[in-house]
Amino acid sequence: MSFAHRLKNTHLRLISQIARSGKLQIAAEEVALSQPAASRMLSEIEKLVGTPLFTRHAKGMLPTPVGEAVIRHARQILQGLDTLAMDVANIASGRAGSVRIGTVTGPAVGLIVPVVRAMRIQAPQVEFTIEVAPSTTLMRGLDEGIFDFVVARPPQDFDSQMYRIYPARNEVVSMLVYQDHPMANRESIRLRDLTDFEWIIQEHGTPIRAAVETAFHANQVTMPSQITNTSSLLVALALLEQSTAIASQSHEVVELLAVSALDMNVVRLDVVEEIFVSPFFVITRADRDLSPIASHVIQETFRNI
Repeated sequence: MSFAHRLKNTHLRLISQIARSGKLQIAAEEVALSQPAASRMLSEIEKLVGTPLFTRHAKGMLPTPVGEAVIRHARQILQGLDTLAMDVANIASGRAGSVRIGTVTGPAVGLIVPVVRAMRIQAPQVEFTIEVAPSTTLMRGLDEGIFDFVVARPPQDFDSQMYRIYPARNEVVSMLVYQDHPMANRESIRLRDLTDFEWIIQEHGTPIRAAVETAFHANQVTMPSQITNTSSLLVALALLEQSTAIASQSHEVVELLAVSALDMNVVRLDVVEEIFVSPFFVITRADRDLSPIASHVIQETFRNI
């Protein structure tokens, strides 16, 4: 076994303190040793290394070339141990670590993004992973341990005893168009005014698609004949550009694109009929405890609901 594997934390601290102060007595006090004990320990260290680490001069102890190398590595090791202790303390107290969140689109913008911003102030060292996907994908990921928690809609056939489910809020659908759309500046628009335009709607079976279709049927309005089915926001925005198409999106996404400073050249239509999607929930597995930092983040999520 090499001498490096036989050096102890106290050895490294003593070497580092001697190099800093140049005095064995001061270094001994810093590491809570008597001077004779520190002298014996230094002799032990030099015996392990096989050569002197310091030379004694009138002005104090100066490192030898080998001593300088040992001191440099000792300081790196001690710094690493200090960082390790800090990381462990931060993780244990919920101030650091990683959190994996799965969410459907609307809450990703309106709920999770504000939570991340708040946590960046409270615990800057937290590493977030955020995935946006349909609820079925998110629930599967939660079951497989990919996510700490999800913001989603549980399927109708799910086993409620397997999860902790916390109510969040309803999701509202808004209509997005290109800024030069003929209906862009109209007020109090009715769904019946929009049937002759092309629509970009999420695929069949998705909550927003179901909500849009329900709104048309409830108001006795025929669904538009020209529909492009896509849940991709990128595709929807590309199709809106320089066209008269209308895209249905969650209200939070529409506000981000049309009202924020992103300057996406799109606007929200002032549609009279309100379109609500079934509520989403914050969901964890009942058989798994959250880490301290994940617990901190989910509590911040509840405060933002």
